[in-house]
Amino acid sequence: MCSSGCPTLPSPVCVCVTVDLDFALVPFFPAHSSNSPVLVAEMSFISDYVDIGQPVFWLSAASIAFNPLFWNTAARSEYHNKSITKLFGGKSLYGCYALAVTIFSLGIVRDSIYERALRSQPTHPLMQGPVAEALAVALFASGNVLVLTSMYALGVTGTYLGDYFGMLMDDMVTGFPFNVCSAPMYYGSTLSFLGSALWFGKPAGLVLTGLVFVVYKIALTYEDPFTAGIYAERERKQKAEGKKAR
Repeated sequence: MCSSGCPTLPSPVCVCVTVDLDFALVPFFPAHSSNSPVLVAEMSFISDYVDIGQPVFWLSAASIAFNPLFWNTAARSEYHNKSITKLFGGKSLYGCYALAVTIFSLGIVRDSIYERALRSQPTHPLMQGPVAEALAVALFASGNVLVLTSMYALGVTGTYLGDYFGMLMDDMVTGFPFNVCSAPMYYGSTLSFLGSALWFGKPAGLVLTGLVFVVYKIALTYEDPFTAGIYAERERKQKAEGKKAR
């Protein structure tokens, strides 16, 4: 939803998901036959610690993928057609606030479903204990610091796509947390998901956290250039008006 243009950070999560494709792998990878210890161990881990048969697991994945798709679609519709502003009688500020409430509410629903998904999943013994809990708290706290401080720096309209409504900021925000990473809200959210996965000791949470990271990275590939274009257009208009004034 927001970024400042500084270099991106590497992925905080690296997740490998193995799917049961033994019937397809055997002709091409003989070493990974059904008797291969590696394949057996991989499949055992999936079946023991990531229960993909739980509907709430897929519901959580769907909500994670849906939210950025929703706000990017809604924001672009607003930018090109003023679709949200029209719903509020031409008052763009009200439209932006309505979108902010909607995005915030969808985030609460997503987080609630994620917690339900974690509670329904098996626990890994290596992800339990005081060390794992301390790391979980540190990750969750760090993530929330990034999210909350970025919201404070940007304000409501800056955080919730106000630039698509024509409410542009005077200057780019370069202070903390934007001097730490380019998209602190996205990276902070990812860290919070990771911290929650460790707190509950659920490998399935690592899988869903990986999805969060991938979805946000995809969103940024669309959001950053589009937002940059909005500000570039304002700069061109300001220069043109300056020349006319002369």
